[in-house]
Amino acid sequence: MSALTDEIAQAAARLVVDEGLDYPGAKRRAAADLARHGVGRAELPSNELVEDAVREHLALFHADTQPQELRALRRHALTWLERLAEFRPHLGGAVWRGTATRLSPIVIDLYADDPKAPEISLLNRGIDYDSAGDEDAQVLSLADRCPGLALPGPRPDDWITLHLVVHDHDALRGALKPDSRGQSWRGDARALRARLEEPA
Repeated sequence: MSALTDEIAQAAARLVVDEGLDYPGAKRRAAADLARHGVGRAELPSNELVEDAVREHLALFHADTQPQELRALRRHALTWLERLAEFRPHLGGAVWRGTATRLSPIVIDLYADDPKAPEISLLNRGIDYDSAGDEDAQVLSLADRCPGLALPGPRPDDWITLHLVVHDHDALRGALKPDSRGQSWRGDARALRARLEEPA
């Protein structure tokens, strides 16, 4: 790994934590920002490398708030996993991996026989959402309140973004493959409950 690739990872980590960007977007923006400042091109860092940098950034600048915010987001995610149990939901993203802050979206992968069924479920519950996606997956995004993130005062600032990523029913097997270090990219409600029971 080059020093420049590591520099991109560090810059991307700041964007992930401080602005709530996803890893691909943060890596692209970090590389572009460095290029504008005369730094040459380099290979983009892996997601694992960016995640390492995110953990370092959190430990340095957010150690006093991030653990509590992560726990609140995980508790809220569990509510949605239980609510959407018929679609074999699995929590992914920063909330699952343990690097989430209050700016991080909750990302839940759904595995449905009928790709329209999760949308119908939301409509039947009267839940507003935006829809986007491609041939690989449909993403249903909505705003929700996470009570555990509420701040004292007249403006609780507890709104979060929830992304429901709808996959084909059979895609779950491949989705459970671990990363290059043997860590899972996502987990179901039982696995999430186990993480919530771990000491902070």
